[in-house]
Amino acid sequence: MAESNVDVVVIGSGQAGVPLATRMAAGGKQVVLIERGALGGTCVNVGCTPTKTMVASARAAHVARTAGRLGVSVGAVSVDLESVVARKDRIVWEWRAGVESGLRAAGDRLRLVRGHAKLGAGGVVEVGDERFRARTTVINVGCRPVVPKVPGLDGVPFLNNRTVMDLKKVPVHLVVMGGGYIGCEFAQMFRRFGAEVTIVDRGEHLLSREDPEVSVELEKVFKAEGLKLEQRSEVERVAKGGEGVVVKLKGGKEVRGTHLLVAVGRQPNTNDLGCEAAGVALDERGFIKADDHYRTSADGVYAVGDCIGGAQFTHNSWDDHRLLARFLETGMGRGRFGRFVPSSVFTDPQVAGVGLTEREAKKKGLPYELATMPFSSIARATEMDEPAGILRVLVDPKTERVLGAHIVGADAGELIHVFVAVMQAGVSVRAIVDMQAIHPTFAEGVQSVVMSLPRFSA
Repeated sequence: MAESNVDVVVIGSGQAGVPLATRMAAGGKQVVLIERGALGGTCVNVGCTPTKTMVASARAAHVARTAGRLGVSVGAVSVDLESVVARKDRIVWEWRAGVESGLRAAGDRLRLVRGHAKLGAGGVVEVGDERFRARTTVINVGCRPVVPKVPGLDGVPFLNNRTVMDLKKVPVHLVVMGGGYIGCEFAQMFRRFGAEVTIVDRGEHLLSREDPEVSVELEKVFKAEGLKLEQRSEVERVAKGGEGVVVKLKGGKEVRGTHLLVAVGRQPNTNDLGCEAAGVALDERGFIKADDHYRTSADGVYAVGDCIGGAQFTHNSWDDHRLLARFLETGMGRGRFGRFVPSSVFTDPQVAGVGLTEREAKKKGLPYELATMPFSSIARATEMDEPAGILRVLVDPKTERVLGAHIVGADAGELIHVFVAVMQAGVSVRAIVDMQAIHPTFAEGVQSVVMSLPRFSA
């Protein structure tokens, strides 16, 4: 087996691996980037890019179908799912090609190696019939869907977040197992494509990590659009039922559908990586244990992205590469713990947040003041007929800093960045009170909700 000495080996071409590899190469390091699948990782291939592309098509269908509320008459609305999928595939290909082009532009110092990487002791990584020995190894292997241990599931052709996007015909009735952000996005998407949809979730509310007040706003929209919710429901068994599937719930109720989407979480791609041989410690769920600066238990081995647990978002992985790169280059820089990680569920309305929920603040015993306001109080929401949602902001009464902010509403994923910036800067939320907000915009609501606190009403 041929062995080569290099400076850096990066395993995985996700949203942390690619920019880290190119940056290290640009800095004069000899870098090997290993990828066994499609370039771009989860985001480009089966995550953000394809799902949000299809969400856009679903929203277009919904807007056309409900245009009468704005005084606009349209004919019958139909969805050509095959064309929707073709558009999605084309955009994925373009992004993937862009990643490949960027790697080529990095020059001779960056080599792309295709194949399955296997970790060994002493900074060794094997791929096929090649062995690389590196001073620095970075693991960016991502996650895959969890397949729950539900009796009968292995006997039905269930879908996951990847395969559901390859359907060429709209399901008659899609049953979604899981009420998290993946399940919710696909459920609303396919309902707007024309399918009957039922969400089965064991939690009391969808998006169970959110405060109930946030989840309820989305649930009201889902019900209004005709989605059926089976909440507080444990799946006992799954079986074939005619041309479809039968989901049997504890208590005796059955949900019958033509298709089943399983969206109950994700697990790290570490089981076949050779972590034990390399001395890379894993937690009980298989995630790599990494410290504030991404160091694993093995000397010279670092891990970034989804495989280290925590918030599994593209922007989190991208930020990982930036923080790790600075640490590798200088031995200094801030770590990953304590940073503010925003999130957004791309349902319609969107659900976005950063920092603590009210439930978390109570659990920590932190004092807080809560500002809350219905999204319908924003002038722009009325004008656009986008009234659904709520704004909730937790403020430290002593420092006036934002402890957390959560928004359900149109463009919530954009609006939340106002709070992200204020929190990152460590300044008083009074900065939002004192800014001039353009009228009429959704952003006015960000200011209005903060000004609803008694301390800012004068």
